[in-house]
Amino acid sequence: MLDAEFDSYVGEYAAQHAQSIRLSGETPGYFAEYKIRELARMARGWGYSDPQILDFGSGMGNSLPGLRKYFPGSKISAADVSAGSLAAAQRLHGAREAQLLIGAGGIPAPDASFDISFTACVFHHIPEAEHLRWLSELRRVTRPGGRLVIFEHNPLNPLTRHAVRICPFDVNAVLIGSGEMRARMIAAGWDAPKVDHHVFFPRALSRLRGLENALRWCPLGGQYAAYAQRG
Repeated sequence: MLDAEFDSYVGEYAAQHAQSIRLSGETPGYFAEYKIRELARMARGWGYSDPQILDFGSGMGNSLPGLRKYFPGSKISAADVSAGSLAAAQRLHGAREAQLLIGAGGIPAPDASFDISFTACVFHHIPEAEHLRWLSELRRVTRPGGRLVIFEHNPLNPLTRHAVRICPFDVNAVLIGSGEMRARMIAAGWDAPKVDHHVFFPRALSRLRGLENALRWCPLGGQYAAYAQRG
């Protein structure tokens, strides 16, 4: 996990991210909020009201506004390998959440600390050889019966591949297909992972977004959510 690399992008992250998704017609905030809105829908379906949530790979806090909006009663912990990114998150969003600096020893949290471990577009930055380790570490810090939710870019979507290709901080990214992600979750001990697909229509076709719930099965969305339970 490239802590020094992400420290170097802190000052330019927002502008580079916005430029890479320009063809979608949307802002980074739109993509950050849809993930948390979807996470909240899942949490309600699982019977959670105020779950304790880990934001793994929280970066500069893009998910924090949505987490505060959709989970106002939850305890949120933001965890990242980049001290510079965590400091930037505090400057941008304040210091309401616990901050955990991830090191070589893993996530600095006790076993079974969280109801939901959430991560947004992080695993394509982690070397593939380390995926099993970090999926297992996320299982360690998630309570029995708790959930893991991973949002990732879909390599089958051409606009997604374009956005990743032109984004400077994605220079070392390796996109992961949803089937492969499910297989890795199973290998790490997660139970019965499932996948939903998202982000089918750019802003120019936003009137069609009402169809997206019916298209969760379709593997061509710009992003997907892979989710599973700790047995």
